[in-house]
Amino acid sequence: MARRTNTIPDDFDEHIVDIDVQDEMRSSYLEYAYSVIYSRALPDARDGLKPVQRRILYTMNDMGVRPDRGHVKSARVVGEVMGRLHPHGDTAIYDALVRMVQPWSMRLPLIDGHGNFGSPDDPPAAMRYSECRMAPAALLMTAGIDEETVDFKPNYDSRELEPAVLPAAFPNLLVNGASGIAVGMATNLAPHNLIEVVQALRHLITHPEATLDDLMRFIPGPDLPTGGKIVGLDGVRDAYESGRGSFRMRASARVESVTPRRKGIVVTELPYNVGPERVIERIKALVQTKKLHGIADVKDLTDRAKGLQLVIEVKNGFNAEAILEQLFRQTPMEESFAINAVALVDGQPRTLGLREILDVYLHHKFDVVRRRSAFRRTKAQSRLHLVDGLLIAILDIDEVIQLIRSSEDPDQARRRLMDVFELSEIQATYILDMPLRRLTRFSRLELETEKIELERTIEQLTAVLEDDALLRTVVTDELAEVAKQHGTPRRTVLLESAGQLVTSAVPLEVADDPCRVLLSSTGLLARTVGEEPFGSDGQRAKHDTVVGLARTTARGSIGVLTSAGRLVKLGALDLPALPPTANAPHLQGGAPLSEFVALEPRERVVNITGLLPESLGLALGTARGVVKRVQAEVLGSRDSWHVIRLEDGDEVVGAQELGHADDEFVFITSDAQLLHFPASSVRPQGRSGGGIAGVRLNPGSRVIFFGAVDPGEDNVVVTVSGSSAALPGTEAGSVKVSRFAEYPAKGRATAGVRCHRFLRGEDLLITGFAGPTPVLAAAASGSPVDLPAEPGRRDGSGDPASQPIAAVGGRPGR
Repeated sequence: MARRTNTIPDDFDEHIVDIDVQDEMRSSYLEYAYSVIYSRALPDARDGLKPVQRRILYTMNDMGVRPDRGHVKSARVVGEVMGRLHPHGDTAIYDALVRMVQPWSMRLPLIDGHGNFGSPDDPPAAMRYSECRMAPAALLMTAGIDEETVDFKPNYDSRELEPAVLPAAFPNLLVNGASGIAVGMATNLAPHNLIEVVQALRHLITHPEATLDDLMRFIPGPDLPTGGKIVGLDGVRDAYESGRGSFRMRASARVESVTPRRKGIVVTELPYNVGPERVIERIKALVQTKKLHGIADVKDLTDRAKGLQLVIEVKNGFNAEAILEQLFRQTPMEESFAINAVALVDGQPRTLGLREILDVYLHHKFDVVRRRSAFRRTKAQSRLHLVDGLLIAILDIDEVIQLIRSSEDPDQARRRLMDVFELSEIQATYILDMPLRRLTRFSRLELETEKIELERTIEQLTAVLEDDALLRTVVTDELAEVAKQHGTPRRTVLLESAGQLVTSAVPLEVADDPCRVLLSSTGLLARTVGEEPFGSDGQRAKHDTVVGLARTTARGSIGVLTSAGRLVKLGALDLPALPPTANAPHLQGGAPLSEFVALEPRERVVNITGLLPESLGLALGTARGVVKRVQAEVLGSRDSWHVIRLEDGDEVVGAQELGHADDEFVFITSDAQLLHFPASSVRPQGRSGGGIAGVRLNPGSRVIFFGAVDPGEDNVVVTVSGSSAALPGTEAGSVKVSRFAEYPAKGRATAGVRCHRFLRGEDLLITGFAGPTPVLAAAASGSPVDLPAEPGRRDGSGDPASQPIAAVGGRPGR
């Protein structure tokens, strides 16, 4: 078998063109950008349709798939559009068709679908499984397209013609909105109410000098297909004025009893383009991460009969109204909508305000009515001309028949009719082409009646074309009829207020009773109902332990103290309420601190304090041994402020609200020294003060605990030792419990006495605590850690701990 080889012929003329890559990329990219902007992504301001939407409606109109006929497969429509007019894939065509079906996407759907066209959360079925036909509103978009009302242009292969714009009997750009992303620009316009838009158009026709405020009396804001609420209208007015602005959309919800013993939040309307499954997923994520508390269950009870029905059950003891505010703040139940009204005007993209959109549509509508009137007048004039010829022929019907029979050919008969009866060529040809049975059927009375009607029609159409006021009246009447036939009541509620969410709003049914706020070792906050935070039996907590307590009232505030010396005010009602329990201080129903306080890097919460005026003030101790007292009257003026001036590298390690005038301050250092002295030896300072020396530190040591204790109570000291070479939280170390009374008092700014003897491999204290019994310890996870049952010697060593201890808490506050 012969072997084939590819060779270049000798006479081949090689031609290579050098092209600059930058120029080629620039020109190619610009061509692509122009194609996306003008032929794909942006709607025309006149009919509010993108090219693919316009082609779908035009093709369905040509196919005769009208509302009074049966549905056809969506795949058939997509195939016709793609084969005749649209040079892109079937997926893009079907996606556009689906959106024109969905009642939650368009305020006035243009296509009537049969089958699964999806939901706000789920995609539609494939095009081979769904059917469609034109909706009544689509007939308004294409009405009069065969009357030369719009211009036509060649399709992508120049074999057919397609409309450059549809006649559009209503302003679709405003009524159904638009969205699209082009190259370097995008458009996003919210739907509006048809009746309101028509009222504004009619007002603008009769008052061309109308201002934006005049128009907003008729169009106060968008009317979203899914209803809901629009909160704050300042952004809406900005969008109507400049074409750019944003507003907040909020779900419609109510609080009601969902079971005999439990209340719930029932959501009946969601923001535009937000589905129930998206809200449910977000709520579950927030609950799992403990960023949202008080929710027992979420159920989607949506059906065809009741519509949207999302039920959020609230746990007993939680305020449903407060949870609803948190849902608005943290879930898609409140979303923002940014208006960017970019559309094509005379083939160029422009950002349009409300007045400009209405003006562009009115000019288009005037042009459509003018061209339609001219077409109908021409058609009536042509028919009148033929009727005049028929009247002449009917008067002498026998002579006409004899003349035709005696003619040798049609051309001779035509000339003889024109000469004898003074007919035009068109009239003579019409008479010759008409069957004899039709010619004899005409009566003179019928023709004369038709002539009178045609003359009246021509006169009316001529008046419309020549009188601008009459043209405006026709447009006004047609718009009113459209609104009457297809208008629906407003669905979206407009709220003038900016709607800033205030999570500390106090419901009227909550009494301003005394309560206490608890802080756990894992950073959970909660408030108790009543004066006492837990029972007096001192039973062990099941989980976590309390490391801070603040006295306040249900409508009062507390202060959160951080290591940076900052005090942040929080409303007690924001915190989840714990019912009174006989056993104790666990906060499994608490909320994380991160939900209420935004901390800086390396900043941590030290303690909490009440802001009651009768308090004796606040005491703070720093890592470098500084102590400071702050008077109570300076603790409640702002929402966040610093209560101590810290030196570079220093931080607050402890803070305590003073309970008695004879309290003593306690310092425990990392090198196992303990110092306590009377609180009265420290003079109170203002917020800007930097404190005074509290304990003298040895080189390389720092304060690990500072607090205030009442000498009259049964106080203990807990110390946990470890190695500085071990990673934090990896070594259990040794723990010791000793009596506070065994430690002698020393003067302020002294070194104190030894409180713990290190074992081999230990060189520092990891954790320390001094306070009243009972004392509980917890690991980093919040699980309890057992402490030694019998107190040890003051300077003795500790016993091995079962696991690393992260926090120790007792019965804080008095």
